[in-house]
Amino acid sequence: MGSGTTEEEIEFLETDLLLEAIFRKYGYDFRDYSKETLVRRIRQFLTDFSLDGFSVATGRVIREPSLFYSLLSYFSINVTSFFRDPAVYASLRKKVIPLLRTWPHFKIWDAGCATGEEAYSLAILLHEEGLLDRATIYATDLSQAAIETAKASVYPLGILRLGGKNYFEAGGKSSFTEYFRSDHHAGILDTRLRGQVTFARHNLAMDASFGEMQVVVCRNVLIYFNHELQNHVLEMFWESLENGGYLCLGDMETIAFTSVEDRFDIVDNQARIFKKRVR
Repeated sequence: MGSGTTEEEIEFLETDLLLEAIFRKYGYDFRDYSKETLVRRIRQFLTDFSLDGFSVATGRVIREPSLFYSLLSYFSINVTSFFRDPAVYASLRKKVIPLLRTWPHFKIWDAGCATGEEAYSLAILLHEEGLLDRATIYATDLSQAAIETAKASVYPLGILRLGGKNYFEAGGKSSFTEYFRSDHHAGILDTRLRGQVTFARHNLAMDASFGEMQVVVCRNVLIYFNHELQNHVLEMFWESLENGGYLCLGDMETIAFTSVEDRFDIVDNQARIFKKRVR
């Protein structure tokens, strides 16, 4: 290796080797994730597990499945909250809900659902619009630990206080606390909402699409992928949606300059809501 190689370049190379080893050993493909993001997360993993460098981690991860699954949790993006970005939910209520009323039954895929706050926010929105009984919400995430937290639907009161503020700003029609019962320092979600959401582990980089969806929500996930993987995932979402179905992305994400740019119409550019064109 040339003497001019920087430490950062070495870390990027070692990350490539680690990701290739993970793909060959376990079948998980992170090779098209943003390298900058992964390097930061691997550094934290090395510190937390007292591992002396990337190469040491690679050797142990391919020999110790338990260590690999610990590393896997560092690759999952779990930053979320109830009614995060309230203006998005206000726009969904105003511009998408009226069309959902025209379907006797509809399906929503919440991809990258993390610990469930987004999926349950959608369930609350649909409940308030009298549509929850017509809906099936599929909520998926790479992290099994996040999925288990979502299924339990028990949230600290601090999370609920922030959620209540967002809910009000999103145009909530009731009291946010009505959807939870208190249990010491946490709130437990109402069972009528939990019953309409099906949680499952799903890897956007490798697994197949869900079919015949009316809405796909995937917010603040694509920003962690490189351009090729973004195109792959957007193609999957396009295939999953019925004609006239809706795609909702994060505020830093767009379909501009992607392979599906000419296959969607803009519903609300600020809220990043798009509608699949009828073929």
